[in-house]
Amino acid sequence: MEKISKEDTETVNGEIQQPTSIDGSICGYDSLHHLLAANLKPHLFQEVSRLLLGLNCAKALETAVLPESAKALSSEHNFDLQAFCFHADKELMREPRVVRVGLIQNSIVLPTTASFLDQKRAIFQKLKLIIDAAGASGVNILCLQEAWMMPFAFCTREKRWCEFAEPIDGESTQFLQVLARKYNMVIVSPILERDINHGETIWNTAVIIGNHGNIIGKHRKNHIPRVGDFNESTYYMEGSTGHPVFETAYGKIAVNICYGRHHPLNWLSFGLNGAEIVFNPSATVGELSEPMWPIEARNAAIANSYFVGSINRVGTETFPNPFTSGDGKPQHADFGHFYGSSYFSAPDASCSPSLSRCRDGLLISDMDLNLCRQLKDKWGFRMTARYELYEEMLDHYLSPDFEPQVISDPLLHRNSS
Repeated sequence: MEKISKEDTETVNGEIQQPTSIDGSICGYDSLHHLLAANLKPHLFQEVSRLLLGLNCAKALETAVLPESAKALSSEHNFDLQAFCFHADKELMREPRVVRVGLIQNSIVLPTTASFLDQKRAIFQKLKLIIDAAGASGVNILCLQEAWMMPFAFCTREKRWCEFAEPIDGESTQFLQVLARKYNMVIVSPILERDINHGETIWNTAVIIGNHGNIIGKHRKNHIPRVGDFNESTYYMEGSTGHPVFETAYGKIAVNICYGRHHPLNWLSFGLNGAEIVFNPSATVGELSEPMWPIEARNAAIANSYFVGSINRVGTETFPNPFTSGDGKPQHADFGHFYGSSYFSAPDASCSPSLSRCRDGLLISDMDLNLCRQLKDKWGFRMTARYELYEEMLDHYLSPDFEPQVISDPLLHRNSS
């Protein structure tokens, strides 16, 4: 993205203010990576990138080649398109296991005052074009953002938004099943689920659609936030599906939905069940979480020796009725800017540049899944972990008469003479 022109900016106290037409930019750039690339000399940018993004097999992360048809869709429909390659070392007894993986971030299309059916169908139309670009690029596994088929209305505490909820085999799944079959692609579809068999209970759920269009299974969000605007238990509670890993035609995948990324044991459990790629479809705003965003998933990839795909929706969603939150702020009609910035992390501590903070986007990565075992062999985290100690600690912690293991300095509370 080019920097915005001088006449489009406003200066207050010597600082450039962002015009609303590019809400979410950083001083006119749509990502930190682009800001640094445009303002640092090449040799300085190379060194800064090494420190920020790490190295993959001792080299800077390589870009991947995409077909012209995908680039044309990106240009025509104005969505960010980036692609990278995560390599593994060549092995003597195993062939490379290269999988092409995609992440989609997107804004809603129509105002939240439009009819719910029109809102959903408009999102379908937008997403189909981006999924077509993924299909043209040969993506094997594609993950969409949290509750992709609706506005993220869960903080308004208005029950009418429950109308967007669907059964596992509902309209959104059927829409994606056609595309999964067409492109021989596994698709992870996070939706608002209506559990018909259990009294129409509502869940925040990811549906895993196989490359033949079949439903492999589902996973429900394990951790529900109660922070600021994000008090989502009005709509759904903690999930009931544990930490499933889904064995697909292209690898073993899992889904750590949104707020679960703040819980290290949640990441660990997917790893213990054998995940090679964990997706983190999310909806989060800059004021709340942006300093944490580049860190948590990358740490999880390192600690658990798997790849992570982090997805955040983009744009500002304004609702017809102002609402209040638990942090004492005056009532407001939006949550703030969903800052996009979707990215991939690898088990060797390398990561990709992120997608735009301002635009829809498709991020693609070729990843050699052999890297997962290579990093397990290198660091030995599974062998050096003391699970028996953790088990004992957690068992004590859950006891009603738990007392922290604290050893006090015997002189700490001694009366001074």
